[in-house]
Amino acid sequence: MSEIIKPNYNIAQVPPGHDGPGFFATSLDKAVGLARKNSIWPLPFATSCCGIEFMAMMGSHYDFARFGSERLSFSPRQADLLMVMGTIAKKMAPVVKQVYEQMAEPRWVLSMGACASSGGIFDTYSVLQGIDRIIPVDVYVPGCPPRPEQVIDGILKIQDLVGNESLRRRNSPEYKDMLATYGIKVD
Repeated sequence: MSEIIKPNYNIAQVPPGHDGPGFFATSLDKAVGLARKNSIWPLPFATSCCGIEFMAMMGSHYDFARFGSERLSFSPRQADLLMVMGTIAKKMAPVVKQVYEQMAEPRWVLSMGACASSGGIFDTYSVLQGIDRIIPVDVYVPGCPPRPEQVIDGILKIQDLVGNESLRRRNSPEYKDMLATYGIKVD
């Protein structure tokens, strides 16, 4: 007798809702969140060694594409996840902020590595001591440089944020006040 071999893969979780023969109903927030979390378009802003680790993550061994982030966007107007990696000099800070402001809402930020998150070992006058001084950060990935597995864990955390975010959050006064503390105006 031949054995039945069951495939070894995971299927996306269905959002909570009501179902019956031939129909399924859920909230708009859950349906949009499921679509967004599985189709994130990252914009890499890479410098230093963290950029090399990101390149490794894009390769076939770690396969970043399996998280719905296969298409890298090098235009801020077509991206929804800004991945800041490596040392950011103070002269680069206005450029990073401008790139963030050019991204359409909703947008998220992942800070990758010790240098982007806190300045790293470069406690000097010319290095920005964390990008959270100029733009809000959603997820920090520690390490110098972080391993691709750590970056994948950060992407999974971003996906959780994206999937569970309310459609109304971006229009809330709290969100607009938070952006105002960074000097970013929302229309």
